[in-house]
Amino acid sequence: MTLEIKKRIITSIFLVIFLFCMFVDRNFLLISVILISIVSVFEFYKVIEKIVKKDILKKYFFLILFIFYITFFDLLFYILTLGYETKLFILITVLICIASDIGGLIFGKIFKGKKLTKISPNKTISGALGSFVMSYLLLFFLINFNLLTAHVFIFIYCFFTSLFCQLGDIFFSYLKRKAKIKDTGNILPGHGGILDRIDGIILGTPVGVLVFYFLAI
Repeated sequence: MTLEIKKRIITSIFLVIFLFCMFVDRNFLLISVILISIVSVFEFYKVIEKIVKKDILKKYFFLILFIFYITFFDLLFYILTLGYETKLFILITVLICIASDIGGLIFGKIFKGKKLTKISPNKTISGALGSFVMSYLLLFFLINFNLLTAHVFIFIYCFFTSLFCQLGDIFFSYLKRKAKIKDTGNILPGHGGILDRIDGIILGTPVGVLVFYFLAI
């Protein structure tokens, strides 16, 4: 096992503990969300700065757009943690995104194969399928322990959560490629920046929530 993989495993364990602590203590959650968002904005700015370079108008337009979006995400995230059932639901949605990321990484590394898109050359079709497989495995696990009810709209919700999680990952991978950088930062050993870890979550979670409530009505 390489040093880089060891770092990644240790950091992943820390991040899982950190995530659950966020859902246990409301004050910790609020402070964490604010700090994560601030760091994400700075990381996004560094990426955009490398892409648009001297075009100040474009640079600040995309920055403001991202700030508006991350603020919307924060408000949605925090509001849904105010009630017990909605807090459990938002946690499950985030876990589906995490499972999607893990599935894509594992299946992509093991099976490799044809590239998914030219936008992000490291993404493979096997990795995309692995994202769905791992997301549904988590879903079946949650259903088995009665944390979710087996219903057709639950499976649709899981599909769109994983799909848009992958699209978020691909989009930010594209931006990093345009900026000619590997990671958005180095704050997380073995993982890169904060934005590297939440790129799929900040798109997959809101879409998953909206699809769920739309179908549940």
